Amino acid sequence: TVVIKEGVIAAVSQEDMEVPDAIQIDAQGQYVAPGFIDIHVHGGGGHDFMDNEPDGFLAIAELHAKHGTTALMPTTLSSEHQDLLDTLSVYETADVRNVKGAQFIGIHIEGPYFSMEQRGAQDPRYIRAPDPAEYQEIIASSKAIKRWSAAPELKGALEFAQYLTEKGILPSIAHTNAIYEEVLPAFEKGFTHATHFYSCMSGVSRRNAYRYAGVIESAYLLDAMTVEIIADGIHLPPPLLKLVLKIKGADRISLVTDAMRAAGMPPGPSILGSRRDGLEVIVNVAKLKDRTAFAGSVATMDTLVRNMVKMADATLEDAVKMASLSPANIIGLGDRKGSLVAGKDADIVIFDDNVNFMQTIVSGKSIY
Repeated sequence: TVVIKEGVIAAVSQEDMEVPDAIQIDAQGQYVAPGFIDIHVHGGGGHDFMDNEPDGFLAIAELHAKHGTTALMPTTLSSEHQDLLDTLSVYETADVRNVKGAQFIGIHIEGPYFSMEQRGAQDPRYIRAPDPAEYQEIIASSKAIKRWSAAPELKGALEFAQYLTEKGILPSIAHTNAIYEEVLPAFEKGFTHATHFYSCMSGVSRRNAYRYAGVIESAYLLDAMTVEIIADGIHLPPPLLKLVLKIKGADRISLVTDAMRAAGMPPGPSILGSRRDGLEVIVNVAKLKDRTAFAGSVATMDTLVRNMVKMADATLEDAVKMASLSPANIIGLGDRKGSLVAGKDADIVIFDDNVNFMQTIVSGKSIY
């Protein structure tokens, strides 16, 4: 029995509880779990956050709520400076109106401070090194920024990370060619999380005939480093899903969709990023039109949880933890979200043995 009052979990018990005048929801023998938290998502249902349309923000939130996501972080792409400022502004407008979808829990800025060699589907026109004047202006423009993904080997990246941590923003390692000797000082400056682990990220490399550990090996060596994985079975095949889980453990892994606008849409042509200025992609598996790189995913959180059980041999409990409590802890919301505990937000999902959803509840309100 889970008792909800005013959007918060008031009590949890193994026994039936009498609550006068309560509205009862019968889970009918299905699983009751904490809502899923997606800390890296670009879009869905034909919309991208960088379209900078409030109605698009709301449509994305509603699409992902149908698949068990109760909280998400709208994520940007490398773009023109003004486009990013516009996205931050639209976030504020949409957040106030968001009553029927997954809750917005802050912005994740992905780029533009990346390695050109590891850009993946990031638009090369906008990739550059950290510029203090630029990022200080961006951060000053919005209190919604909660994490920022960047390559730690770039000139000025360590100073950038220190500035972020001072502002309470999580620096994340992404689109990087760094070696262990560059990751270690970056970790100490605040780069404690790895964005879409394995994707657009250095592994073992040779320089002047000598082998160097890359970011992948660094994340394994640094026990405290957390990682996020796109467990769609495509970005990471089953053997790698099993390896990440075996080494890092469910407490250090967050499942993320990295979903682009084509999530929840039929196969065909689409756009990564804004409609005005994005990159053309093809969708069955989301790839750039020239097929040189994956372009985000079309996954939803229910698919990821299901895959971790079926492909990585995770227990259902661990799979749910990687979609709820672990991401909540990574972004500093573990005291409010991620588990069915009295005093936490009443973000709850009900699903069957195959993670098909019966109900999604956000802050005590049934929205699906």
